[in-house]
Amino acid sequence: MKLLEGKTAIITGASRGIGKGIAQVFAAQGANVAFTYSSSVEAANALEQELNAMGVKAKGYQSNAADFDQAQELAAEVLKEFGSIDILINNAGITKDNLLMRISEEDFDKVIEINLKSVFNLTKAVIRPMMKQRKGSIINMSSVVGVKGNAGQTNYAASKAGIIGFSKSVALELGSRNIRSNVIAPGFIETEMTAKLDEETVKGWRQAIPLKRGGTPEDVANVCVFLASDLSAYITGQTLHVDGGMLT
Repeated sequence: MKLLEGKTAIITGASRGIGKGIAQVFAAQGANVAFTYSSSVEAANALEQELNAMGVKAKGYQSNAADFDQAQELAAEVLKEFGSIDILINNAGITKDNLLMRISEEDFDKVIEINLKSVFNLTKAVIRPMMKQRKGSIINMSSVVGVKGNAGQTNYAASKAGIIGFSKSVALELGSRNIRSNVIAPGFIETEMTAKLDEETVKGWRQAIPLKRGGTPEDVANVCVFLASDLSAYITGQTLHVDGGMLT
């Protein structure tokens, strides 16, 4: 029995990295997948074909999660196309790192808008259909940086910490409607983005992690499957650290 059989998931920012890993694992578990991307049209088309070939229904939407109206529109389209919205994974995010002394107002606002406001936009867009269904699982992607902070990432840390407070509040508001809201805080996950980093730096990071390796998108995706499925039916308002013991 596939754990997400017949459920429909919206996954934001899924054309690469962690989002793509989640989409692939969800499809393997029987979920229908509606995913968003911002600019990687080719990558999105390839992913859509790959997921459809797995025997589920999948569709990519070019949509900016940071735009309130686009988020509303996306939810309406997915509902029409797929018939339900059972799972929302707010994964879209960016970084614009700099020391506080050098960070521009624009770079602060942009990161808050794309990382945090998008979570508000999409959660607001899906709660009506979820309330009607009297069930739903919302999973928001934070970061170890949102839990412990990081020099040179005040904007990113603020956005990711904000996600945790937001998600706990949603859990309290919507628990009586059987809608669950949880957070995943990934540590050092190795993706296309980290592959561009200096190998020595990456080795140093791996050595500092108790499990002595970086995580994979699949490591994060498997925890998403747990939180999206009925296996976690009595879990809400929690932050799960997927970090190899980094914050232990």
